[in-house]
Amino acid sequence: MPKTIVITGASDGIGAAAARRLHADGHTVVVVGRSPEKTRSVAAEIGSSHHVADFSRLHEVRSLADTLAAAHPRIDVLVNNAGGVFGQPERTVDGFEQTLQVNHLAPFLLTNLLLGTLIRSQASVIQTSSVGARLFGNLDIDDLDNGRKVSPNKAYGDTKLMNILFTRELHARFRERGLSSAAFHPGAVATSFASDTTSAMRFVYGNPLGRLFLTSATKGADPMVWLAEGTAGADWVSGRYYEGRKPARRLNPQAEDDRLARLLWERSATMVGLPDVPSKGFDPV
Repeated sequence: MPKTIVITGASDGIGAAAARRLHADGHTVVVVGRSPEKTRSVAAEIGSSHHVADFSRLHEVRSLADTLAAAHPRIDVLVNNAGGVFGQPERTVDGFEQTLQVNHLAPFLLTNLLLGTLIRSQASVIQTSSVGARLFGNLDIDDLDNGRKVSPNKAYGDTKLMNILFTRELHARFRERGLSSAAFHPGAVATSFASDTTSAMRFVYGNPLGRLFLTSATKGADPMVWLAEGTAGADWVSGRYYEGRKPARRLNPQAEDDRLARLLWERSATMVGLPDVPSKGFDPV
């Protein structure tokens, strides 16, 4: 059955590749990106609607949520794909470390603002995470901004771990209301990822020799497409983190910490100015 699928970070890379594939499969795809030119180009190519938002500005995320809710009364799948690895610590206009805001706080806020639509639609929420969660992630719930110790890799790994914990807590809070969630690692994909950072990852992604060992954006998008087109409980298990089309066998131990997932939700809600929403008693508007 055709679905309405919203993909953030869809103006390039695996987001754009997934948008093309899902459109070709007959779904209604809504393209969301930061670059007006790239976002408009991908949307025009597949004949879809599009919206522009810079996740380093939370007021744009709030405006995006309002626009999406008004334009699309039904959203079957929300793919939180926007994100990246950045250079040395930099604060956004909202006062948060850039990696934390773009990779976690912005999609957390967007998802929460769309909860009414998502629950009514019995939707799936999909997060693009990374093996970086296991390699670099080490969360301190009292220092999510990494104010005490930060590097591009740690900031990135921490936020990819947050994506997995957010997925876990979404399942815990709202599965009984029909909302499903999953996170996935797309693999090491040959895109412009990390190209404008001081992270050592730029040497892999930007080096012609290193790129020989990277997969294509089309292949990297496969888990996203599979999760978006599939059904929780039949094709995949809600609340889990996938590498390829299988649940990850090796996880950062913190990724399975239910208490940490709950605390992260509560702390994130406070940071972006949202009330803590329990699953029971939540009335979609």
